[in-house]
Amino acid sequence: MWLNPEEVLLKNALKLWVTEKSNDFFLLQRRRGHGDSGGKFTGLLVGALDTVLDSNARVTPFRILLQVPGSQISWAIACGAAVEEMNRHWDWLVQNLLPSLSVFENKEDVASFVKGKVKGLIAEEVTGRQAAQEVDPEKFRGSLLKFELRFGLPSSEKLVTTYSCCCWKSRVPRQGWLYLSINHMAFYSFLLGKEVKFVIPWAEVTRLERVSTGLMTDMVRVTTRQRQRDFSMFLSLDEAFRVMCQLADIALRRLLDSGGLELDRDLQQSSNITKRVLEEQALRAYVLALFRLPRDERLHEAAHCSMWTPHARSHTAGTLYTTDHYLCFSSRDESRCSLLIPLSEVISVEKAESTSVLPNPVIISVRSKKAFQLIELQDRDSLVDSITTRLRPFQWRHSTFRSKKSLASSAPYYTFCYDTMYCDGKEIEERPLRHAVNTEALMACYHHSQPDPNNCTSTMEQMKERLWDDHFSEYGRGIHMFHTEKIQKLVAMGIPESLRGELWMTFSDASSELASHPDYYSRLVTESMGQSNLATEEIERDLHRSLPDHPAFQNVIGIAALRRVLTAYAQRNPKIGYCQSMNILASVLLLYTKEEEAFWLLVTVCERMLPDYFNRRVIGAQVDQSVFEELIRERLPELAEHIPDLSSLSTISLSWFLTLFLSVLPFRSAVCVVDCFFFHGTKAIFQLGLAVLEANAAALCASVDDGQALMILTGFLDQVKYDEDTSPVASQPPSSQSGEEGDPPVEQHTLITDLIAGSYEKFGDLTVKQIERLRCRHRIQVLQAHEDTTKENALRVVTSDVSISPENLSDVYNLFKTEHFINLYWGDGSTTVALQTHDPSRPYVDQYRVDRAQFKSLYVLLVPWLCGLHTDTVAHRTFTLLDQDGDSFITFREFAGWLDTLYCKELNEKIRLLYCLHIPPALTDSEDGESSLKSPLLSTSRPLHLQLPVGEMKTYQEQLKQMLKDLAKEKEHVDKPLPLMNQREFIQFCKTLYSMFHGIPDEIELFQAIATVTSLVLQIGEVGHRCRSSGSDVSGNEDVDDEHREGNQEDQPVFGTKGEETGKESEYGSEWTVSFAQILASLLTEQQLVNFFEKPMDLSAKLAEAKLKQYHERAELLSLQEGTR
Repeated sequence: MWLNPEEVLLKNALKLWVTEKSNDFFLLQRRRGHGDSGGKFTGLLVGALDTVLDSNARVTPFRILLQVPGSQISWAIACGAAVEEMNRHWDWLVQNLLPSLSVFENKEDVASFVKGKVKGLIAEEVTGRQAAQEVDPEKFRGSLLKFELRFGLPSSEKLVTTYSCCCWKSRVPRQGWLYLSINHMAFYSFLLGKEVKFVIPWAEVTRLERVSTGLMTDMVRVTTRQRQRDFSMFLSLDEAFRVMCQLADIALRRLLDSGGLELDRDLQQSSNITKRVLEEQALRAYVLALFRLPRDERLHEAAHCSMWTPHARSHTAGTLYTTDHYLCFSSRDESRCSLLIPLSEVISVEKAESTSVLPNPVIISVRSKKAFQLIELQDRDSLVDSITTRLRPFQWRHSTFRSKKSLASSAPYYTFCYDTMYCDGKEIEERPLRHAVNTEALMACYHHSQPDPNNCTSTMEQMKERLWDDHFSEYGRGIHMFHTEKIQKLVAMGIPESLRGELWMTFSDASSELASHPDYYSRLVTESMGQSNLATEEIERDLHRSLPDHPAFQNVIGIAALRRVLTAYAQRNPKIGYCQSMNILASVLLLYTKEEEAFWLLVTVCERMLPDYFNRRVIGAQVDQSVFEELIRERLPELAEHIPDLSSLSTISLSWFLTLFLSVLPFRSAVCVVDCFFFHGTKAIFQLGLAVLEANAAALCASVDDGQALMILTGFLDQVKYDEDTSPVASQPPSSQSGEEGDPPVEQHTLITDLIAGSYEKFGDLTVKQIERLRCRHRIQVLQAHEDTTKENALRVVTSDVSISPENLSDVYNLFKTEHFINLYWGDGSTTVALQTHDPSRPYVDQYRVDRAQFKSLYVLLVPWLCGLHTDTVAHRTFTLLDQDGDSFITFREFAGWLDTLYCKELNEKIRLLYCLHIPPALTDSEDGESSLKSPLLSTSRPLHLQLPVGEMKTYQEQLKQMLKDLAKEKEHVDKPLPLMNQREFIQFCKTLYSMFHGIPDEIELFQAIATVTSLVLQIGEVGHRCRSSGSDVSGNEDVDDEHREGNQEDQPVFGTKGEETGKESEYGSEWTVSFAQILASLLTEQQLVNFFEKPMDLSAKLAEAKLKQYHERAELLSLQEGTR
């Protein structure tokens, strides 16, 4: 075990220890007298000494020392009684630590680094033991306290686990601790007096991968949009990497693709996520993929056991998985043996007498007269009780409705000699009536219309049917049939057409769904009749494009059946509705199954076997293409070396996955691929895709462009033939023959059975577990690629509306999105539902929105002029002004337009914005209208004081005349007149200006300038007020009155008596009012104010500062709020 480093003086220790292994920095030593067979005196003396000593003082026989070259002092860092354990520790040191120690110039730093690493390993081992013991979360209190203190995140940021590791900076490792929480990964290191710490949100992680470099053979590389970081020297790198991938995947699905977490109920509440929950979710995802179960199934137990397999005449070791509606068994090698038992078919689960040969046996009896035996169940009693509890609703439903489902077993079949009930083999079970239009598969009506002159096809079909009959007699038939390597070989040969529909239903478990939902399909058909929507319109367009050359879809019957199946599914799942390629798949299903069975097969494919494939963004298909690219690099390295950019190949292979090769292979060959798909799931498509690329690797390496690669693969797939394709037949679509006359290698054909067999032989070691782990990791890249596309399009739309530079606009978008995410990270539960999910279907600029509280946070970070205690009020009014549609949200377009006005617009636009903030709707009646301004500022008797050249004087009337003319010119550029501002609103306007100037260097000069402007505007407003009160245009001033009588229409709005004021008399009456033009003209008279508003402001510096403050300020605020609750 690892030891807390202790000093050892080598001079006195050499006589008691023998060095077994050594290098420049470490020694593996054995205690003298332990393991010696020579009987030397020194060894005997040391051995006797160790035997006499008290047990607490005895020394372990092995230890590992850290030594610094040139020093007589070393440190004991590990000890143990078994040489195997010490060898493991030694190997870990040599592989993980030794290569990196050479970079230290000061040898004393080596000792500090290694001791810190060993202490981290000890703490990690303790944490791992605590987690294994399933103790309460108090065990993590110390780590959690350090996490909160070091990074300043609020307590709502739940810590999941910690790992001791090294973070590499250039070629220097920094030993520290990696903290993994639900929304972030954080690293902290304090070594040699230098502190290193950083926080990376999972939302910024674009790639997670394991890499090897010159110094380290295995590291975790975390890539963000800004940089990449490497971590190594984990005690358990596999576990750490798996947890990191899971947390990043969950966070991104919650933030960017919330629909992907709809059915993962344990993950919807992020506060419930723990390390154990992550392990359970990884196992659940594997079980759902292995047995193709519904995505909402919950995993209850995973029990190691052995099942009696009659075909092997022995017990097969494996694992029993129990879910809401199924019992699933898989051997240790998942391809060797598996079994699926729906609980709806189970009669009883009983405990049998335990013996030495059959320890802890359990008997599972099903309705098809079968019984399955499990042994070696560790916690048998609780397992049986749990299954029995979930079984009761199914038994009650069966006894109430008496629904029986025949499994087409010609004779009773028993797993072992254990008969549950009598059966004469001639019982005919009643079938519930179903309102399906077509009760037969279309192939039964449109089979080969031209007889085979050589009768080869019928002979081959009969031979396959006999092989399957033999298999049924040995392995069983129906849903309870054992899935073994033998059945895999039969499927690879091609399922006979007479059994294809039945076996598709069995392999996919669609038969259970059909039995559990009587009359469901007919009800959907009835509900969908006569509806007209986007899905039905798309369906109608594609109906005649589905296998158009097949006779079954050249008449009304086939087209009507296809229409019913597709519209019924669109009715069932409106989130998917209808997507292209569903019509091709449904057409093939209708050829070999009844109409209702075809519907349930389509449900199984879209919702279980190919999740997230058939939607607007086809996330699932893109994830699998990314996985396929990695498999190409791993399994076909020469091809990957010649074609570095594999995206072109994945673009070609996308249709392979979406249509299960139905769109690229000849029809009868493609149906054989569908056989393998229903038996093995997407694993079969991956294997076959790799086999196709391997068969064409040489030609692809020699190709010069993507077009040539496409022609190579298309030509190869066109010539892949079915075993019995000796001549064209009427039931085969001519499209499968199209283009063959123009292909040069007409005589060369590849048999689909050979291609499938080769894929199993060369790539059959690919497991479902590997695919699921790759999907988890590559989903991160796909979601981030979609996010990059969203950002690019949003910036493209907004760029034309603003003058902000592209770099700054990109940073603004990041801040805006981060603020949206922060609310999801640490929201208190009061967040509006619209902000709790990310809706990719919204326009690009509207996908991220902020509410009032979030906007206020951004306002404080980015506004160029803070207003002290008045800031919150101004931010509140700004939000109200920008929220033009009244939905209480602000989009990125509106936010960017506001920033553009503050940083890039002219002075008059900035003043216009300030003006609008102090009139309705931004300023509401509920706000306090009392002003705290001093009384001299409200006086209207003060004369005008304008900054005029020396020696030039103007009377009050002359100044006012000139101002009116200037305002008339300014008004020509205003598109829409703004409402007038009353005295209460103007006082609020002045209050905002005063608060903006507080604390800046030119505070006194600006206060004087605003005092002058305030006095001027108050006098103008007073003049207008007197005019309206007396009913004359201008009261008490003949010169100004004459000026107005000259027909100067533009000047009329100044006093609010004509023009734009006419329609507002009912609103303002004789109230004191001023216009925007009057305020703007008054502000222009003060050069200090003009300089203040026209001063260039650095948005880049403001954004850089905001990036650093955003997390810190929000975290402090939330921590403060949590402390006051």
